[in-house]
Amino acid sequence: MASSIDTRFRITGMDCAACATKVEAATRRVSGVETVSVSVTAGTMTVRHAGADLAQIARKVTEAGYGASPIPAHRPDPHDHAHDHEDGPWYAIHKARLTLLCGLAVALAFVGSWIVPAWSGWIFAAAMLVGLVPIARRAMIGAINGAPFTIETLMTVAALGAVVIGASEEAAVVVILFLVGELLEGIATGRARASIRNLATLVPRTALLETDGATSEVPAESLAVGSLILVRPGDRIAADGTIASGDSAIDEAPVTGESVPKRKGQGDAVFAGTINHDGTLRVRVTAAAADNTISRIIRLVEEAQESKAPTERFIERFARWYTPGVMVVAALVAVLPPLLMGGAWSEWVYKGLAVLLIGCPCALVISTPAAIAAALSAGARRGLLLKGGAVLERLGKVDMVALDKTGTLTEGKPQVTDIVALGRTEAEVLRLAAALEAGSSHPLATAILARAAARNIPVIAALDGGAIGGKGVTGTVGKSALFLGSPRAAAERTTLPADLTARIAAFNDEGKSVSVLLIDNEVAGAIAMRDEPRPDAKAGLDALRALGAEVVMLTGDNVRTATAIAAQLGIEPRAELLPADKQRIVNELKASGRVVAKVGDGINDAPALAAADIGIAMGGGTDVALETADAAVLHGRVLDIANMIGLSRATMANILQNITISLGLKVFFLVTTVIGVTGLWPAILADTGATVLVTANAMRLLGWKGIRN
Repeated sequence: MASSIDTRFRITGMDCAACATKVEAATRRVSGVETVSVSVTAGTMTVRHAGADLAQIARKVTEAGYGASPIPAHRPDPHDHAHDHEDGPWYAIHKARLTLLCGLAVALAFVGSWIVPAWSGWIFAAAMLVGLVPIARRAMIGAINGAPFTIETLMTVAALGAVVIGASEEAAVVVILFLVGELLEGIATGRARASIRNLATLVPRTALLETDGATSEVPAESLAVGSLILVRPGDRIAADGTIASGDSAIDEAPVTGESVPKRKGQGDAVFAGTINHDGTLRVRVTAAAADNTISRIIRLVEEAQESKAPTERFIERFARWYTPGVMVVAALVAVLPPLLMGGAWSEWVYKGLAVLLIGCPCALVISTPAAIAAALSAGARRGLLLKGGAVLERLGKVDMVALDKTGTLTEGKPQVTDIVALGRTEAEVLRLAAALEAGSSHPLATAILARAAARNIPVIAALDGGAIGGKGVTGTVGKSALFLGSPRAAAERTTLPADLTARIAAFNDEGKSVSVLLIDNEVAGAIAMRDEPRPDAKAGLDALRALGAEVVMLTGDNVRTATAIAAQLGIEPRAELLPADKQRIVNELKASGRVVAKVGDGINDAPALAAADIGIAMGGGTDVALETADAAVLHGRVLDIANMIGLSRATMANILQNITISLGLKVFFLVTTVIGVTGLWPAILADTGATVLVTANAMRLLGWKGIRN
């Protein structure tokens, strides 16, 4: 028995929920197809199948009136994304040309009916057919491919019925209004697509590759992992990488939304598409073009848009019964009053046709996916990746957030917090300590060297350097023998002053590690270091509380360090936990009725991330951060966890507004039609007008910015 595989297709020509229904129905008719997920906004479809014929799938979709082509598992060029939805200007697409042609025909029909009044019915019927024939053809194709109850079917029945009862003029107007509504839907959908498409255009097409000291311009997609590229001031960085040499301010606004450039130097990570401001950089490539941050963001967002939220699935199930039900109700409205109450057939058939148009479910069906697609796109531009509508919907219900400490609430790397100098200046203590650590990649050494660089202290590596396992490092500067190591190791070489011992104890109580500097076995000073909270950690936790979510720290670190950091941030600490302990605590919180989000680095927190209602990975675009959890905070801001919850709640509010608009207009026009106040063309506004309003309302989410520091 063949195992199931997933194949993704690029679908062209879709611009509404009805399109997705027809594509899905056509695809399901292919032997071997198990499940189908379609995203109108992304223009993609994922098919789970057991060895189905991909050519046959593409052929079925083409027969339904759309284009289909398999998407390669690994794209060689991120710019391919930029052309996936390239439909040209709105006025050049097929639907725009059809709408303009039909509009011209209806305008000429008005002129013709004024010139030859006796032929007005036939003239308007002919004008109507200009637009109705393509609509009827789509209805027939939909029925053949397993989707008989579509908006095109309802439209065709209503328009032909109107001609039969002598309302040809209104039938023509209804058709042109329908086409205008479809065109506006397509334009709005294109705008949503463009928000993700524009991400791909951030990455330059070429890069300056450095080989043996010489540079040459090469296509960015040809860069291999390990390549060295030169980035000049003002250039966009062509690939994800780490800075091999140089120092510059990096504008990450195109990718992260941050307005203030970040200063970065040797060893720091940089993202494709960000802008180098003022210094020349040499960057070592860490990801191929198909796997850089922007390519993965686009891929994940497109896949997420295919994943339906519970609300969306419910509305789609409802619509499957609702549309046939509307046709039955419309038939009853047309037939029963004349049969049972002696009503005029022409009057009640007319009202039945209007009910048919009012009942079209397009606005209702698009209300949820349009909002979710816009929200996923807006979140991605802020570095918030959510794996589907279900995750987005559930996030808004979170009322307990459990956060890891190291790498989540803190930067994940030690920083120098205090320098104690005895008989020398702090700068001298720092210079000598840095001389001993020059060339070392140990986290504590990196912290000391970073502080020296920040204070512009020149560092010359000590001579005869060496490491004493578990104790410290030694070396010579000038004629002085130096030692930098733990207080215990320093105490083995000399007696530490009582006041320094007291300071060290106080530092330890604050969760800080201390290194003591000896010069010729005499105490010269001490340096305290700690993994400090992220700059926005306190603001992020306050924002979570403001949203009604409680917070707790779950860490494997020792109690003393955890307590010190927790006190600084005003959070409850749970320390010295194994991965299984974190998972147990998450399960206990869920059992108490909480909706729990677990935030961690995606590696040692994996069991707890999986156990939580929502697992959120913090990371700088690593595979782990993007692949393991339900969601990822790409740029490591604690504040963005609150932004995720806020985005979810804004989206659900938008969906509620959309449902209210779509159903409210239908109820209003249904009542006014039955009592004879409104007719066919206002009825079509109840559907296409509502669809345009709902789509435009959903597109407002594209402008969502979230909370900023």
